[in-house]
Amino acid sequence: MRIMECIGLVTLSHWDPTLTGASWKLAVPLMHAGLNGDESGRTEPVVVYDDMGAGIGSLMAVTESADASTPFYPNSKPIDAYNAAILDTVSVE
Repeated sequence: MRIMECIGLVTLSHWDPTLTGASWKLAVPLMHAGLNGDESGRTEPVVVYDDMGAGIGSLMAVTESADASTPFYPNSKPIDAYNAAILDTVSVE
């Protein structure tokens, strides 16, 4: 699981029917420096499946790879990144 910041929305014209009811967000993973607001602590953006309603600027806890579809077991969804939580605050020392 990684902490990511939502930086945009993704619009789809066609999608798998099992994905109806959620939205897709563009999020950037934050390294230690990024959690402190430093732009150099950001990495390449990722498209994230979001059924929690994160907004632009929201911090999200994102699961990736095979773990991304675990919340939907025994059903399966063709996703590679899932917003598992919207974080209120993150404190880094």
